[in-house]
Amino acid sequence: MSLQNVREIWPMGEHESTLKIIKKDFRRNWMIYLMAIPVIAFYIIFCYVPMWGALIAFVDYRPRLGLWGSKFVGIKHFIDFVTDPYFGRLVSNTFMLNVWGLVFGFPAPIILALMLNEVKNGPFKKTVQTITYMPHFISLVVICGLIHIFCETDGLINDIIVAFGGERSPLLANPSLFRPIYTFSGIWQDVGWNSIIYLAAMANINPELYESATIDGAGRFKQMWYITIPSIMPTITILLIFAIGGMLASGYEKVILLYNPITYEKADVIASYIYRRGLQEFDYSYSTAVGLLNSIINFAFLWFANTTARRISDTSLW
Repeated sequence: MSLQNVREIWPMGEHESTLKIIKKDFRRNWMIYLMAIPVIAFYIIFCYVPMWGALIAFVDYRPRLGLWGSKFVGIKHFIDFVTDPYFGRLVSNTFMLNVWGLVFGFPAPIILALMLNEVKNGPFKKTVQTITYMPHFISLVVICGLIHIFCETDGLINDIIVAFGGERSPLLANPSLFRPIYTFSGIWQDVGWNSIIYLAAMANINPELYESATIDGAGRFKQMWYITIPSIMPTITILLIFAIGGMLASGYEKVILLYNPITYEKADVIASYIYRRGLQEFDYSYSTAVGLLNSIINFAFLWFANTTARRISDTSLW
């Protein structure tokens, strides 16, 4: 917010200082500032302070020597990663896993929210919401344990395959099935939770728009197509920008709980590689360099998505 906008909101004398404006706002909203302190402290402690650790990527870090005592190697670790024989596989797997999530996972909560918005039966709507929200609160370890059980040779999914004339097989040992299993299990776990923000956006739509459309003879599908979807499009655009900005940001937790050496060909991603090199092989400098390069590329994706959104619509992050 610019000083000019602040002056429009708070009438003031011509010579009133910015400090007085801040003090006046603090007196008005001191409880909001008080509630913001834990959030600000969290980001400072866990997001900004650890940024100093990125310097490890430019040294041959040895814990006994410390950051400043370790040998400076410049961008050696970055070059080593780019020339690593696994570089292409890691980038490709990470990118494709996120493409699957973008194509199938991103529209899923939007579709669910649109469907729930059309439900007029209150108890039924709440029941569906509760059922779809519940998997989000189950531990990821438990979720992956269920996936392993369902995907076993004598598991539920194989029972369904046999019922349709197929043959039993260890599904998680098939590299070509890793992405579908990872993606659709993620949709099942988070589709309900992710639909909340779209339902909240729909709740802010003026009911008079629907009333006018009804008078003009528009059915429920046309009301959804011409009123609901355009009204939530800014929310969809912002979340799509964030999704594109994380195209190389797959978390390692679920991957390492589901993959095995047989499926490395399709399942091994940058995050799991960082986990192995950093925590299992104790190569802190190399893994930090990989993580830093990954973050830079993700920021480039985010910038590109935001720039594109700003050019084709009125919605963007900045």
